[in-house]
Amino acid sequence: MPYLQLTTNVKVEDPKGFAREFSKLGAEVLGKPEGYISVSIAQNDTLTFGGSFDPAFQLLVISLDNINPQVNEVYSKKFFQFFKDKLNIPDNRAYITFIDPGRANIAHQSTTFATIFGK
Repeated sequence: MPYLQLTTNVKVEDPKGFAREFSKLGAEVLGKPEGYISVSIAQNDTLTFGGSFDPAFQLLVISLDNINPQVNEVYSKKFFQFFKDKLNIPDNRAYITFIDPGRANIAHQSTTFATIFGK
């Protein structure tokens, strides 16, 4: 059920193509089926980082059962590299926030993942 919410001040030339590519990357990086991946991309001209409007991004990664300090390091490297390659944003111009809200706190198909997959 990973949800990847990207906000950037960089204009994405092909937003739908970029979203598809980002969805595939999210599935690969997080080790989840792409059928469960949800991606949202917002371009925000007023996003600042360190007091400037130089290229920057904020990424929120919400995922169940696979967020922890050890793997977050691996995820960070892959996501930062992707944004450097695709949007030319250096890794010192962004934050990535990882959250695992717990199965009981995410609903899908009229129930929660605690019911779908067990507690």
